[in-house]
Amino acid sequence: MKITNYHSHTYRCKHAQGDALDYVRTAFQGGASVYGISDHSPIPDGRYADVRMALDELDSYEAAVRRAQADFPEIEVLLGMECEYFPEFHAFYEDELLGRRDYDYLIGAGHYTPIEGSWRNSFANMDHPKMLNAYSRHLIEIMETGLYAFIAHPDLFGCSNEFWNEDLTSCSRDILSAAEETRIPLEINGYGMRKEPVQTSNGPRPQYPWPPFWELASEYDIRVVCNSDAHRPQDALASLEETLQLAKQFDLKIADLSHLGSSSRQAVPLVA
Repeated sequence: MKITNYHSHTYRCKHAQGDALDYVRTAFQGGASVYGISDHSPIPDGRYADVRMALDELDSYEAAVRRAQADFPEIEVLLGMECEYFPEFHAFYEDELLGRRDYDYLIGAGHYTPIEGSWRNSFANMDHPKMLNAYSRHLIEIMETGLYAFIAHPDLFGCSNEFWNEDLTSCSRDILSAAEETRIPLEINGYGMRKEPVQTSNGPRPQYPWPPFWELASEYDIRVVCNSDAHRPQDALASLEETLQLAKQFDLKIADLSHLGSSSRQAVPLVA
């Protein structure tokens, strides 16, 4: 199987290290055939500026990826972006990033959840049914836009729950049903395996990926993407083996993303 990774960051997001060339160099040494740089997208109104690049860094970011493409022609290096979805900026994602700037793909992410007129951090407060319902509705909205090649870490709620329960099952089934209907792949994200584990009375476990979610996923006709979500150059290909093993454990089908970067780029993936 080819070694690929579609999720990585740069120093511009303010919580990662290194630049595109550093990640691609490590990926090349590790035998990767496709490597996507997908830093956190700026938001036109400047919100959440402490965890994403600034709007005026787009040009330097793109230049860094283009340099990596030129320096390592042996690898297919893709220009991507990990994006929140704020409906008022739909045109920015579609017309500016995918359109004028010709990005190869966007990743949809729900780091923030809209609820009761405000946006809340999705890494916390996911132990309440109302928050879980809002989170699943938001991910469904992201999928239905058709802008995104896949959805990042859909089981992010693992960060704030100790044990699986029926509320999590309901939330997960809503997300999985939408992924099946829209044909948008879901990501098994390796970064959660490298973070501080969740401490439970049964011992520590990774924040995500959370196996009960992916066991449920095996009941649906969906595709998955296994990624490192690298925030350091030395982690360019980290945790890929473990994420692929999880996919194998539950007999999950790997998405074919070979169309990304081609002139016939589409938001809806090809079926493997």
